[in-house]
Amino acid sequence: MTLPIELPPQAERYRDEVRGWLAGHPSPSRAELAGAGLVAPHWPRPWGLDADPLHQLVIDEELRAAGVRRPVNPVGIGWAGPTILAAGTEEQQQRFLPGILDGSELWCQLFSEPGAGSDLARLSVRARLDGDEWVVTGQKVWNGMAQWARYGILLARTHPQATKQHGVTYFACPMDTPGIEVRPLRTMTGDDEFTAVFFDDARIPAGNVIGEPGQGWPLAKVTLANERVALSSDASPWGVGPTVGRLVELARRAGEPDPLRRQAIARLVVESRVIDALRLRTVASAIQGRPPGPESSIRKLLVDLHGQRLYRIGHDLAGADGLLAGAAPYGDEGGRAPYRHGGGMWDFAFLFSPALTIGGGTSEVQRTIIGEKLLGLPKDVDADDGVAWADLVR
Repeated sequence: MTLPIELPPQAERYRDEVRGWLAGHPSPSRAELAGAGLVAPHWPRPWGLDADPLHQLVIDEELRAAGVRRPVNPVGIGWAGPTILAAGTEEQQQRFLPGILDGSELWCQLFSEPGAGSDLARLSVRARLDGDEWVVTGQKVWNGMAQWARYGILLARTHPQATKQHGVTYFACPMDTPGIEVRPLRTMTGDDEFTAVFFDDARIPAGNVIGEPGQGWPLAKVTLANERVALSSDASPWGVGPTVGRLVELARRAGEPDPLRRQAIARLVVESRVIDALRLRTVASAIQGRPPGPESSIRKLLVDLHGQRLYRIGHDLAGADGLLAGAAPYGDEGGRAPYRHGGGMWDFAFLFSPALTIGGGTSEVQRTIIGEKLLGLPKDVDADDGVAWADLVR
């Protein structure tokens, strides 16, 4: 259920261009979509189309209407790609971006650690320079898709004398590197989409450093901000479950709900419209070249709580069917991506929903960012060392 908007006349020219391309490519391959700039059209040429917000929205509408799906590579397209565009060398862009866009090289995120989750600046994975290689030791955790990924975006501490966010380096880490062990973590959904990753003197080429050594924290902030933008689409949190439109269909099939349940569903419909309006605002900002700001925290906070209410009500309305495990993974042609189909899989969505307010920055972190950056409230001070905690996760 998307927000209806009236587009200006320029949209028709964009629409004719997209329809003309689709007429010549009725079943486009992933490589063809990437080559035409349609996977991430707001990226600069030659990787995208330098698309303005209007162009981007028209492309999304036409691909959806034609039943054309973009490659599934959420970390690569949503987080790694923008960071490599911002700070990667020309050689790194030529090396990594084609595989990101066509989905042939899946990426994962290697940020969180057992002792550094929301407070990411406490990360302890170390990397020391040995000739033209960095030797990495330590552990990461809650890494989605690491068992399938070709590369990972890795944060490691390379200057041990530096404190907190200083002395952190941003790497493009080949996941087949000797010394890297990936252990799946099975969650209460029954899936093992998350992993723990162990580094035992794993050697990463010096040419895989994105930006400058010791200057990775600003790039991590770019990635985290894009993560909060990319986590959700069309008010379906993280893209892992049914939307509010599915809930309305389910309620109609289940019969007339009681007044309280009907009011709760109406509230969810209204919330979905608000969230979609925020999505359009955030997408427009990103496509115009403005970095994601505190507004992305507002949307993430709203969409996560919305998702938990949505899945709880849907799970109840599904009755006995809501107790049955029946979700099947979908992804690219190889079926590697673990994300779930949103066609009524209430069991998976309900069990996954507690993670919504934790992953990608907890709800408490988002409220701190909103309070400080938008409302001008005093900083939230860490009692242990006087460090403004919210600054460490941005």
